[in-house]
Parts: sequence; C-alpha cells; structure tokens
Amino acid sequence: MDIITVLKALSNDKRLKILQWLKEPKKNFKSTHCDIEKDGVCVGLIEDKIGLSQSTVSQYLMLLQQAGLITTSRKGQWTFCRRNEKTIKELIKTLEKL
Repeated sequence: MDIITVLKALSNDKRLKILQWLKEPKKNFKSTHCDIEKDGVCVGLIEDKIGLSQSTVSQYLMLLQQAGLITTSRKGQWTFCRRNEKTIKELIKTLEKL
C-alpha cells in the first residue's frame, strides 16, 4: 500500500462519500437488476446518487481502485464496485503507527 496514493484518493469529499456509501451498500443503494450484497454496487447507481458526470465518476472510481480502496468486477455490460476492507484495515493500522 502506498500511503500517499491512498491519502490523495481520500482527499476529495466526493470520493470519500463514495467509500462511505460502499461501507453499507444495502442502506445506500437500491437495485432491481443485481444483488448489491453479492455483486457489489453498479457504477450507474453511484453516478445517479452522487449526481456527477459518468466521466468524473469513472475517474474517481479509478483513483480509489488504484489506491486499493475499492475493487471492481465486470458482469456483462455492468461494472460493480465494493470496498477493499483489507486495504482499509491496513491503512488504519499504518495511521495508528504514525
């Protein structure tokens, strides 16, 4: 884990909000075409909730993924996101040491 990359990814309020929403996906998103708990949250649902353009949301998700804070998977035409709890726990331990 590159702590600087992770902290940069978290330095934007919208990216931080996405990460917070993904912590409790069933509470924050509703879907009729997928199982949010099993599949993750569809990128389109994140776009709708945050109210930003598709390209901006894609860039934000890419930064979160590069930092290791989320993972993505594809299922047909859909891309699904979920938090990477292992990296988040590692981040917390690193920050506690600092």
